[in-house]
Amino acid sequence: MEMSDIRVKDRILVVDDDGSNLLLANKILGQEYNVASAKSGEAALNYLEKNTPTLILMDINMPDMDGFETMDRIKEIPGCKDIPIIFLTADKDPETEKKCFRAGAQDYVTKPFVHDLLLSRVERTLELERYRRDLEGVVESQTNLLAERAERISNMQETVIVGLANLIELRDGSTGEHVKNTQTFVKMIVERLQQKKVYSDTLTDSYAENIVKAAPLHDIGKIRIPDSILLKPGKLSEDEFDSMKHHTEYGVDIIRDIISDVEDESYTTTAAEIALCHHERWDGNGYPHGVSGHSIPLSARIMAVADVFDALYAERCYKKPIRPVEKAMDILLQGRGTQFDAEILDAFIELRVSIKTFLGEECSDVIN
Repeated sequence: MEMSDIRVKDRILVVDDDGSNLLLANKILGQEYNVASAKSGEAALNYLEKNTPTLILMDINMPDMDGFETMDRIKEIPGCKDIPIIFLTADKDPETEKKCFRAGAQDYVTKPFVHDLLLSRVERTLELERYRRDLEGVVESQTNLLAERAERISNMQETVIVGLANLIELRDGSTGEHVKNTQTFVKMIVERLQQKKVYSDTLTDSYAENIVKAAPLHDIGKIRIPDSILLKPGKLSEDEFDSMKHHTEYGVDIIRDIISDVEDESYTTTAAEIALCHHERWDGNGYPHGVSGHSIPLSARIMAVADVFDALYAERCYKKPIRPVEKAMDILLQGRGTQFDAEILDAFIELRVSIKTFLGEECSDVIN
């Protein structure tokens, strides 16, 4: 006989204070099932601490602890909450039957036991339990599969978005490091603010995740800026700078037209805020709309610090890099409370050791 032909018997616990009922139940069920017996609710609870039967047959009227109280206690035992219970009673009052089902019993059997009736009730309850377990397994499997697919799609979308942002950066002579660096700096700032519980009412985990994920799109509007402006090695004229400013508004249009089709609304909103407002200033002298202070979305205020630092530190077609990190940070500090949100800038400055490590600079100072 092959192992697959051997059926493991279901284990049934019968709880009844009457020994003759226990013997009769064992006689009726013993050939088909493994039967265990308990003469009280307390004995049943002790048995369930170490064993997990497939089904419980529970007498209602028992001394010290009746079937309903025992059932409530069973539901508190780890691993026993979902064990189906059939109540046993000599009481044929319809109200008792209603009470059994309201309490959560799967079925109700009257005493004295009728052989075929008890067997059929037990068999039906166990079959329903098998269906329930099978269905739970299918649901769990499908849920895991959907979660895996959603994660793959999300990763693919993020790769495409970052790739698009890198292509845009390559147009102005960048190596693509700006996208990676600014996203890393944004993530550092977000985590530091959360550690310090700064803006904790706004900076929820989901919002923080959206900020980091949307950071690469901050300059996506540059795709609509002419090369003659974007690649100009010298200082832009007033008209050229006015044209450059429009990349913030172009970015919003692109995000709403393209990205919103593959991302949820909260992410799209955060990405649009960053694209539109990351050149606004705390004192209201930024662009495109000259908003100030807390009227600037938190996401954009965080992006502003990361973007300006990397613009200072990196080499561009129109400027030499400002290094080391301390020198670039000194310039940032000149805009504390005027160009930048002071609390966000302070959080970034506190990260100088981590930033130096990320950028490959030697570092000996330690932040407490």
